[in-house]
Amino acid sequence: MKRVWTLLAVFAATSVVVFPAFASGGHDEHGEGPKDKASESSEFILHHVADDTEFEFELPFVHLPAIHIAEFFGKEPGQGLFIEREPGACSKPVEKSQEAFGSIFKFMNGCWDLRPTKAVLSMWIAMALLGFVLFLGRKRDQNGVPQGTFANIVEALLLFVRDEIAVANIGKEEGPKYTPYLASVFFFVMTVNYLGLIPGFFTATGVLGVTIALSVVTFVMTQLAGLRSAGPVGYVAHLFGDVPVWMKPLMFLVEFLGLFTKPFALLVRLFANMLAGHMVLFFILSLIFVVNIAAAVVSVPLATGLYMLELFVALLQAYIFTLLTALFIGQGVALGHHHHADDHAPH
Repeated sequence: MKRVWTLLAVFAATSVVVFPAFASGGHDEHGEGPKDKASESSEFILHHVADDTEFEFELPFVHLPAIHIAEFFGKEPGQGLFIEREPGACSKPVEKSQEAFGSIFKFMNGCWDLRPTKAVLSMWIAMALLGFVLFLGRKRDQNGVPQGTFANIVEALLLFVRDEIAVANIGKEEGPKYTPYLASVFFFVMTVNYLGLIPGFFTATGVLGVTIALSVVTFVMTQLAGLRSAGPVGYVAHLFGDVPVWMKPLMFLVEFLGLFTKPFALLVRLFANMLAGHMVLFFILSLIFVVNIAAAVVSVPLATGLYMLELFVALLQAYIFTLLTALFIGQGVALGHHHHADDHAPH
């Protein structure tokens, strides 16, 4: 019975949060009348998952004035963090071929819009929340044993990252040295993912720029691990491989490209899973407004089930990202062992 009441509560929460969001967009700002329902729903979904410099906080059924936080950092070019290095750079339209990287295009053309976006604000909130949570879980007795349920949960998660991810993939000797970084990645990605599942917030990991930044840091850590373990000579020698001389240029090309395919797989996996989950969730709910209100009988239970799956995926993606990061670092650390083994091998 408790499970039934829990599901009913989730249905109610979903309808309260999501339905007004769709319904509030029935007319455009110029009073031109209602748009096509399918187009209106797709515009709402794309606007919801896209990054932007404007933040609007509104409560369901309560029409509060929108708060545009970006305006605090500069409203017009030349103010605050909204810098126009060349006249008219910010008003210059983005070329169609550069739409996917519009902010980079504008930056290269002299429009330095350094104001925080929704993704940046979401990461700030996640870091503040994570810092507060870890602060609450710091309680220890004189012997360093965690005190309280909350502190034990934090300790269990840290030990899981250390023993099951770091040590298992990097080794007992080097694994603990990389545990602080891996734990930071795990907790950060998990917090950002779960924060995006709260109505009114934004999923930063659904933005390509965020996952690129995380993957770049992992790439740097992986290369530093290889250089630290094998040394510059051993690191470069690994790129050429133990193959005949005439094959070494080809092997170098393959190994060099392989250095970048690993972080690329990381960024695409995290970005695609988090973005796709939110888009599918909203598309299912949009059937209520595109087809008929009777579609709620099917779409709301499906959306609720998908939301439950997203709760699991948020944790799973944090684990997979951290696991692959540890695996790549472990491969870099292993370069030193291979190099030393080759040095001691009989000729």
